[in-house]
Amino acid sequence: MDFIPTTLADAVLIRPRRITDARGSFTRVFCADTFRAQGLVAAFVQANHSSNRQRGTLRGMHYQTAPHAEVKLVRVVAGAIHDVIVDLRADSPTYRRWQGFDLSEKDGAMLYVPAGFAHGFITLTDDVEVTYQVSHPYTPAAEGGLRWDDPTIGIRWPLAPTVISDKDATWPLLAVPA
Repeated sequence: MDFIPTTLADAVLIRPRRITDARGSFTRVFCADTFRAQGLVAAFVQANHSSNRQRGTLRGMHYQTAPHAEVKLVRVVAGAIHDVIVDLRADSPTYRRWQGFDLSEKDGAMLYVPAGFAHGFITLTDDVEVTYQVSHPYTPAAEGGLRWDDPTIGIRWPLAPTVISDKDATWPLLAVPA
């Protein structure tokens, strides 16, 4: 695996190496020893799968508050997404900055999202399947989110959402820092 730093502190784009032969391909998408050697969380306690029928489906921007904050390892297994993360850690040098990544089944790249980040994506194709491992079980009382179109963050999405849940459409705006 190749571990590629992003512009946001502690977030990493991971490019697994695909081995192909006459049978097809083989890819290691996780190894606890390799993750630990990179200084990354290597203990995931829950696996989630998101199925999305239509291009333009937006999910996000989600996070869990401490002490239930979670690390995510996001991977697309069918189709393509534009994945976005926002650093919400007040003590981080990249606080309130965002970065977007195109992830697809074809390229196989994965995104390591640190605890304290908001995460969301918009589908770039129909019939998208996304899996992600998380380091902490979902805790409803710790659930949080921010608006996908919050002007204080200024995320530039590649297309306008055509499908979005009421909850995701109405997350609060972040307060402007004093």
